[in-house]
Amino acid sequence: MPVFQLSARLLALPPLRRRLLLISADALLIPLVVWLSFALRLSEFWPQQLQACLWLFPLSWLVALPLYGLTGQYKGITRYAGSRVLYAISARNLAVVLVLHTIEMTAQWPAPPQSSWFLLWFLLTGLTGLVRLALRDVLHTVNTSSRRRRQVGAVIYGAGSAGVQLAAALRYAHSHRVVGFLDDDPQLWNRYVNGIPVLAPQRLAGLIERHRPSQILLAMPKISRSERRRIIDGLQPYRLPVLQVPSVDDITSCRTRIDALRPIAIEELLGRDPVPPDLELLQATVAGRSVLVTGAGGSIGSELCRQILALGPARLLLLERSEPALYTIDQELQQQLRHQQLRHQQIQQLDLDQGPDQGPDQLVVPLLGSVTDRALLDQLFADHPVQVVFHAAAYKHVPLVEGNPLAGLANNVAGTRTLLQAAIAHGVERLVFISTDKAVRPTNVMGASKRLAEQILQAMAQELALRGSLTVCALVRFGNVLGSSGSVVPLFRRQIDAGGPITLTHPDVIRYFMTIPEAVQLVLQASALAQGGDCFLLDMGEPIRILDLARQMVALSGLSLRDDQHPNGDIAIACTGLRPGEKLYEELLIDAESQPTSHPLIYRAQETFLEPCRLWPLLDALEWAVARHDQSTALDLLARLVPEWQRSAPPRSGADRLTPDPSSGPRRPDAGDAAAIPAG
Repeated sequence: MPVFQLSARLLALPPLRRRLLLISADALLIPLVVWLSFALRLSEFWPQQLQACLWLFPLSWLVALPLYGLTGQYKGITRYAGSRVLYAISARNLAVVLVLHTIEMTAQWPAPPQSSWFLLWFLLTGLTGLVRLALRDVLHTVNTSSRRRRQVGAVIYGAGSAGVQLAAALRYAHSHRVVGFLDDDPQLWNRYVNGIPVLAPQRLAGLIERHRPSQILLAMPKISRSERRRIIDGLQPYRLPVLQVPSVDDITSCRTRIDALRPIAIEELLGRDPVPPDLELLQATVAGRSVLVTGAGGSIGSELCRQILALGPARLLLLERSEPALYTIDQELQQQLRHQQLRHQQIQQLDLDQGPDQGPDQLVVPLLGSVTDRALLDQLFADHPVQVVFHAAAYKHVPLVEGNPLAGLANNVAGTRTLLQAAIAHGVERLVFISTDKAVRPTNVMGASKRLAEQILQAMAQELALRGSLTVCALVRFGNVLGSSGSVVPLFRRQIDAGGPITLTHPDVIRYFMTIPEAVQLVLQASALAQGGDCFLLDMGEPIRILDLARQMVALSGLSLRDDQHPNGDIAIACTGLRPGEKLYEELLIDAESQPTSHPLIYRAQETFLEPCRLWPLLDALEWAVARHDQSTALDLLARLVPEWQRSAPPRSGADRLTPDPSSGPRRPDAGDAAAIPAG
């Protein structure tokens, strides 16, 4: 009968019949082993001493079978039998031999040779264990044979504990057929793990030629980012998709299984290895404090919320103008709270099942609204006394703000000023503004609006210092973050999934990149270093050429570039030309002067700004022009307020260029009007 049919019939048997089958196998093996222990010891087919010890045959049955049953030998699932089963069988058979030997000594029956007792234990363990492992492999073939055609051939990079566990998990899952291990350790080369060879990475080409695997599985969860990048660079010429096991934290915390494979994200290869945060700086600003995050549903704002919540604030308020974004981050934070409550028991007597109208004692408070609404902000600060504000709300997409400059100025400039005034009026202790490297010598409206917002904060901080106010205002300026909305990474990923082409504006565009969690960690630490009016810069590492980024993402997908030299490639790259207001490269400093702080990745810049007596009248006029939808006047005033702005051609379209009825709207401020800071 073929093995496949035998295994299918065995699986079809009821559990009781399968147990009886194992009991029958053991019952046949026991007398066989008794005979073998004498025959091997005395080198005779039927030794004379065995004739005198015939009592062993029935007594071994009477001792072994009940002991096996009482100790659970027939309760295991044979198809998953492993080394622990052999250890248990060995212990049971040792007990059987000891009981038989004790009975023989007590009853004074004819005794076998002393070494026969060892042979009896050894053979009984070996044969009963072999039967179970053989049955396991027979049962395994019914699944393997039916799924082998659908299995994915794979090479595992890393023959350590993670790689061995992954191979075992894939074997039982029947999803992959592992054809080999690769490892950088020469001591492991040309050895075998469960029958699978371990080879040097340089021999991958031969492995691919012989077995034609479809994937490479990276099973090294503890390696650094630079080491991962080195490995991926070495694998790129083979054009195979590379998947990796989850992180050590995810595996050890049981959030996922080791075989939950996922693609390697480009974010895991770019930039430097993360620097461990200073826990004292992280907690100094937010632990036990009432914290407000504006733009809480955005890329930076949402990560701020996650990390602040993990640091134990007294209350976390989420201000967001987008209802879907606010709902999403609120639900995520409520789930995070549940996990924190279960794992750390930090939050007690908090009903997490209520909706957003839970009440004043709610730890996470979602608030739908805009920073441009002063009445809303006053009500917010009155209802929820806030100690720390992180201002991340902004319009940040260069082409959209370039096409809709008035909306960008209203949100980025007027919104920042309104928030600052409300926060100061209500005695907020600390306000941190999230800025961008596009504010440095800006070439677009978005960058100029952020630079003007920086000046507003610095001017207000100067006046606060002169008044002796305890409110501390600071800004943190950094470059692009990987994975944010509008980032090139998700755009390139969508274009690759669609079959290309990948669109670049220019082949020589370079940008600084940092992961969102690392950027937010540094923002939180910088907030603790603020003294008032600070302009903090984050060390962004080395800049990255966007063309190289696109090429690496194509390679990570297991695809090839299509160009003049490779006309049969998979993905083409097309250059569309620089957009209005776009730079080839970004900067973090205007005056090229910065001072180190106590944190190695945070610097303090000395940036100039308009004196308040000049800034406020021009700013009033700008806000009046924005309110009147007078785009030409607004942009002229923006150019006066940010003289380093390299103004581009007028935008081609935009709803906020419609000319409203001149009879409506607020009073035009005179040049002598001054915007006073409320006496907080």
